Amino acid sequence: MRKNYDRELEVLNHNIIEMAAFVERAILNALTALETRDADLAKRVIKRDEEVDDMERDIEDMCLSLILRQQPVASDLRFISAALKIITDLERIGDHAQDISEISLAMPDSPLSSELDAVLKMYNESSYMIKTAVDAFITRDEDLANEAIAHDDVVDQLFVDFKDQIIEDLKGGSKDAEEYIDLLQISKYLERVGDHAENIAEWVIFSITGEHVDVDFEE
Repeated sequence: MRKNYDRELEVLNHNIIEMAAFVERAILNALTALETRDADLAKRVIKRDEEVDDMERDIEDMCLSLILRQQPVASDLRFISAALKIITDLERIGDHAQDISEISLAMPDSPLSSELDAVLKMYNESSYMIKTAVDAFITRDEDLANEAIAHDDVVDQLFVDFKDQIIEDLKGGSKDAEEYIDLLQISKYLERVGDHAENIAEWVIFSITGEHVDVDFEE
């Protein structure tokens, strides 16, 4: 019985890794579509958000089944409970990939006049947070979880810097005000991705220690 139970927990691990990789790739594809003005890619990101929802439901069913059939206690119960919370944040990250793609589609088809260096840097840093938080969950590594949490300050500062840069450019009479506003909204979604990754890391710590870390972010 224990072997079957352990095998099911391994499948749960695998499915969460798969979901995390899927939403991370969705964010990357959304930004690629933005940068290259690839409307078809943006539409695919939007369409495939349904797959993220399906993954969330499947993992949720698996977690509830484990709780009902195996009646886990202590660390196993915390692990499964954290998994239920984590997939909610992963689903929200998938939603932000869709949000970014919808903004991209609403923008003109012509090449962007703005550099995307700041936006892409925010993607790189928030993507690092997702990887680190999920790795912490899989390996049950509290230090990795704390690293992901601390890294949110980097993402937040990048957003503040980008916002300040846009404000200065607009004060200087930039002709790209509408594009800047769209890019600012996209950068805000990436900042929220970091917040969701932070949430994941905080639930990892709960699964290991049984202690709740304050989750400040709400959407």
